Amino acid sequence: MISENRIYQAYYTKSDPIVNYMVSLLSLKGSEKILEPCAGDGVFIDPIVKTFPDVQVDAFELNDNSYSNLLVKYSDFRNINVKKTDTLTDVDLQFLCSMGGGYDAIIANPPYGAWRDQEERRKLKRSYNGFYAKESYSLFLYRCIEALNDKGKLVFIIPDTYLNLHMHKDIRKYILTQTRIKEISLFPSSYFPGVNFGYANLSIISLEKSFNQKTTLENEFSIIKGFSKVEELGSNNDNIRTFNLKQKDVLNSPDYSFVTNGEKPIVNCLNLTELKIGDICDCVTGFYSGNDKDFLKVRNKTIRNSKRYEAVNLDLVEFTCDASLIDGLTNEKEYVPIVKGGNRKYYKPDDWFMNWSSEKVDFFKNDKKARYQNSSYYFRKGIGVPMVSSSSITGALIENRLFDQSIVGIFPKDETNLYYLLAFFNSPTCNKLIRSINSSTNNSSNYIKKIPFIEPDNQVLEKINERIRTILEACKTSQDFDSGLEELNNNAIKEIYGF
Repeated sequence: MISENRIYQAYYTKSDPIVNYMVSLLSLKGSEKILEPCAGDGVFIDPIVKTFPDVQVDAFELNDNSYSNLLVKYSDFRNINVKKTDTLTDVDLQFLCSMGGGYDAIIANPPYGAWRDQEERRKLKRSYNGFYAKESYSLFLYRCIEALNDKGKLVFIIPDTYLNLHMHKDIRKYILTQTRIKEISLFPSSYFPGVNFGYANLSIISLEKSFNQKTTLENEFSIIKGFSKVEELGSNNDNIRTFNLKQKDVLNSPDYSFVTNGEKPIVNCLNLTELKIGDICDCVTGFYSGNDKDFLKVRNKTIRNSKRYEAVNLDLVEFTCDASLIDGLTNEKEYVPIVKGGNRKYYKPDDWFMNWSSEKVDFFKNDKKARYQNSSYYFRKGIGVPMVSSSSITGALIENRLFDQSIVGIFPKDETNLYYLLAFFNSPTCNKLIRSINSSTNNSSNYIKKIPFIEPDNQVLEKINERIRTILEACKTSQDFDSGLEELNNNAIKEIYGF
């Protein structure tokens, strides 16, 4: 049975600085018609009616207990209409939206990731123009923007994932074309007292509905970040960084992503560089056995994270691999090396081995849990980038080995780019780009494909390649390499990209 908390995902806003800041962004005069689409315990309504006792408020709430408490709390307020309903499916609100909206101001802390069964998700996806229906806050944002009058204002506190995750590209386009964004403040979720959201960062977005497409696209808005404590929201302290973006520039960026680091050279590179990694490389995820405990072996028990796995018999390992092995081993050998995740630069030794007999490969092809995917890239030369990185992205040579689904395999269409790309994927320049495309530590193939590619001239290319050869030779023997060579490559790539 799904818990009530999982269904509603209601995290009440118990921070006075956050509440006061959000209410101030509405710039209310007292004559507005206001909607609180997930009223909770009325934390936003209270300061509003304290200043404007007669202002008109519609408070929607789905949770039975919260609804009952709101009825009691506002029983003396004829101007506050409390309604038990699901904002996303409310028929009256849907009709209001179809008529062009009806609210002058909307403020909310909508539910994040509220649970709905598959049938409900399918219905929501149909109702909301194919928008990503698994994450509830984006649907609340869409519905509430629809519900605004022209020039009506909205203030939401939501996770910052809508700014650049691939799944939220539709809501980004909608915001950029249907509203004038005023400002977006970014801060850690730890500012929200006593709640673990499962999101690292939150944002407060303030916007205004706009029926004028021309002024919408020309609108310039602020990204605000660098807060050291929650009380700094709305202040001008020296540590706070503010930079401006034009909506038309964001709309013209790949997947309408918001670049939140504020560095103009990076923004220009992302928006103006036509060639992307996805144009010159195939980026694919690798193999999964479905049950690594049974099929995966380790070189020895000193290898990190090897506790659950048995040591391999090295006499049964085929170390000379090529594309002819995609259907499995047909000799006396049973295992092949596999490159796994983990943030190690340039080269990972053969520490892990997958059972790859032809019998087992036939099993992997038909087993529901296994992922025998993108097999045409198995045992080819490429670069493995971990799906989940730490503070910096890293890349390691795959070099004719199997690779697992915890990494993205990057296979240059022109192999002369291989070593240059290996240097690039270990550089601060690449890290700045991927973190600008996607501020989380998720390096999925969709984001890697969007990284701009700038080709060096032949002289620079050869110097980078020569250093990478030396680094690889060192890594294959001792796992140590000359950091001075890496620095020279990083400086060359910085020169190429401009940052």
